[in-house]
Amino acid sequence: MTRLRPVPALAALAILAFVWSPLLGDLFPAGMIRHMALVAVVPPLIVLAWPVWPELPTGLVLVAAAVEFALVWGWHLPGALIYARSDGVGLVLEQGSFLAAGILVWSGSLAAREPLAGAGGLLLTAMHMTLLGALLVLAPRPLYAFCTPTLESQQLGGILMLAIGTPIYLAGGLWLAGRALGMPQGARP
Repeated sequence: MTRLRPVPALAALAILAFVWSPLLGDLFPAGMIRHMALVAVVPPLIVLAWPVWPELPTGLVLVAAAVEFALVWGWHLPGALIYARSDGVGLVLEQGSFLAAGILVWSGSLAAREPLAGAGGLLLTAMHMTLLGALLVLAPRPLYAFCTPTLESQQLGGILMLAIGTPIYLAGGLWLAGRALGMPQGARP
């Protein structure tokens, strides 16, 4: 039986308590911190805290990355964001799907039968997160005027997405690629 590792478990719980507390606030940049915590920071801590994830076939890792892509971009469509910002059920669905998708990507990537597939899943995720963050930063006008009254607030949200999500996924993907490339043929980490 695999035991729970307390340090990453407590770190994940502390981060969740902070991002879901009123201390963080409700401005667009605060929402982006919350989103990044739910997809990029807390999920790898959960996977490290409770290492019981089954080894996944190569294709499922990429499916997990595609599901996460669809959820993240889907919830950033104006109609979905309005629903999440104006309805408690919408907020729970948004936050829950971000956390579930993050756990799916990280558990799939770290437990992939082929470590290079895991690296690919994280690197694909890094790319689409970078694109969305860049869109928020470079847009000439607020894309979410209903919840982000200023362009600067939206740009700060994009910068936070770039500063938090991109390096985490990139580091995880490069670490898995390095492990895979350093392994003897047929070995498993």
